[in-house]
Amino acid sequence: MRDRKKNKPEWRLIIFSVIYLLLFTGLILRLIYWQVIRGTDLSEGAKGQYKSSRITVAPRGNILASDGSFWALRTDAWFVYANTNELTANVSDVSNKLAVLLDDDESRLFSLLSKKSAYVPLKQKIDNETKKNIEALGIKGIGFETREARYYPEASTAAQLLGFVGKDETGADIGYFGLEGYYNLPLSGKPGFLGREKDAHGSPILIEPGKSVSAINGIDLLTSIDKRIQILAEAKLKEGIEKYGALGGSITIEDPKTGEILAMASYPSYDPSNYSEYGNSFFKNPVISDTFEPGSIMKVIVMAAGLDAGLVKPDTECDICSEPLKLDKYFIKTWNNKYHPNISMTDVIVDSDNVGMVFVGQKLGADGLYSYFDNFGVGQLTGIDLQGESAPPLRKKGTWNMVDLATASFGQGVAVTGIQMVRAVSAIANGGYMLIPKVVTGLKGDGWEEKIKVESPKKVISSEAATQITQMMIEAADKGEAKWAKVPGFKVAGKTGTAQIPVEGHYDSTNTNHSFIGFAPADKPKFVMLVTLKSPQSSPWAAETAAPLWYTVAKELFLYLGIEPSQ
Repeated sequence: MRDRKKNKPEWRLIIFSVIYLLLFTGLILRLIYWQVIRGTDLSEGAKGQYKSSRITVAPRGNILASDGSFWALRTDAWFVYANTNELTANVSDVSNKLAVLLDDDESRLFSLLSKKSAYVPLKQKIDNETKKNIEALGIKGIGFETREARYYPEASTAAQLLGFVGKDETGADIGYFGLEGYYNLPLSGKPGFLGREKDAHGSPILIEPGKSVSAINGIDLLTSIDKRIQILAEAKLKEGIEKYGALGGSITIEDPKTGEILAMASYPSYDPSNYSEYGNSFFKNPVISDTFEPGSIMKVIVMAAGLDAGLVKPDTECDICSEPLKLDKYFIKTWNNKYHPNISMTDVIVDSDNVGMVFVGQKLGADGLYSYFDNFGVGQLTGIDLQGESAPPLRKKGTWNMVDLATASFGQGVAVTGIQMVRAVSAIANGGYMLIPKVVTGLKGDGWEEKIKVESPKKVISSEAATQITQMMIEAADKGEAKWAKVPGFKVAGKTGTAQIPVEGHYDSTNTNHSFIGFAPADKPKFVMLVTLKSPQSSPWAAETAAPLWYTVAKELFLYLGIEPSQ
């Protein structure tokens, strides 16, 4: 009995020791959790109590026209928010007044202002005038934060060439399409950082130096786009589309000596300042993104290839041009069903004779024509500095049959973009050199300016071949089906193009695409211009739509560029 009483304290001691050990182990485990597992998080949280930091946004670069005026520039804007805890005015009255000034939905604003929060976002990027008007209301609880906006002084002019600034998935500003998209990185600059210690009340401790990294401003883009030429092209294009009943169209003007784009107009278009009001189809630049079968304007490239290869000369006679040409189960016909036995190559271009072009294509052969198309950049990206360029590939070399060769010889069955055609014909205009078309000629920062380096051009045809095809294009402009539209006294090298539109494996018999491409003055070109019209309804022939529109623009360019008549 005494032994039992004697052992009882020992059991209590053991139980107490076990409990103590468990508590101590739990404490150790808890310390490990806080100091090791959660140590980094807690450290960062502690820093947040006595340190503050924020990212400073870099001002976006401007986009300038060739004369130094603005196409797009940064401007001040404001983000408006509400601290509804401080809002003393009637919510309904405030919502009504703000809806008018912000051009916003009153019910949406009422819903936001009815929430109890120290920070309720109301609207992004309002201008200075709107901010002043809101401040004039004297509504307690309405606040503003600085932002930056994009301003386009010429509104919708050159919209598809410029692009616009929107938001990415994180809410940051980012450029989309055109120059804004292609040059988004240099335009955006580099954000900065500002960090300071703060006291228990959250106020910055000014005697502490803090840490800061200055934001680097975005770089300005100097472009080759001439404002007067761009505005002219857009105005004439809209007039032409309305006059000829077309669904859309474009005008592209390039300096063939440098590859610099002087103007690039397309319609329909949009307003980059209000891009959210338009569908995605408006943002794409058809000159670099849309493809079409060029039709007869491709004949100058094919003929240039035949001349360069030495397979034909301007006076070479066609020995298969007396009638429609049968290939397999198809017949190749002329556009007007008129045939000219032993027609010369010059007259093949003047009369836009399809059979005569097949004659040249057969001389080159499928692989030969493919190689020249490849040299002229057909099926390849041009490398123009605009976001959104596409390039439909040529059918694989070695797979062309005799029908493929024939149709490609007069511009059907092969797809191009407008900028590809401008680049190719510029090589004829400048004596045989392929240049990369470009819009930006230089970059400008704080206290410095730098020109864009230009790659060495590639020789694609001989100077002799370029001179020969130029003379043939002069003859086409003077004597071809569009001769009635010519501006008297000025030497122009040009070619019309009327192409059927492929639809689901066949060609639409009711609609055609029209184009005219040419350069002037023909002997010392100052510009190459391509005009395209999509499905014009006033006439089935480009000679009666695209050609007169080309000359309407050219007449103004002759005066503006100081081009004097040669006769």
